[in-house]
Amino acid sequence: LLVESGGGLVQAGASLRLSCAAFGRTFNRYAMGWFRQAPEKEREFVAAINWNGAATYYADSVKGRFIISRDNAKNTLYLQMNSLKPEDTAVYYCVAHTGGSYFSRESYGYWGQGTQVTASS
Repeated sequence: LLVESGGGLVQAGASLRLSCAAFGRTFNRYAMGWFRQAPEKEREFVAAINWNGAATYYADSVKGRFIISRDNAKNTLYLQMNSLKPEDTAVYYCVAHTGGSYFSRESYGYWGQGTQVTASS
């Protein structure tokens, strides 16, 4: 079970930190990631992190502004979002990787319910 929190409404240029609590004893076996979906758009990859945090991957649109991290002792995944833009507005989903490319939505077998992020101009 994956439960996201930390979404909200902010002004463009502000920061938010999303958290994802993972319930279960196998969190540290999975690479994890974040996807997002804006209204009337396809769900898209945002960021991913390997099982121990040593490797991270980002979409070009967020590189340099967002930071993905994890705390395996707390079974928690994070997404620090800085310099938010109106185009970052979307529902953000926490995901667990079950095989395949980190950049493909089909590679993630477990999804949270999502948290809304809105950056107003």
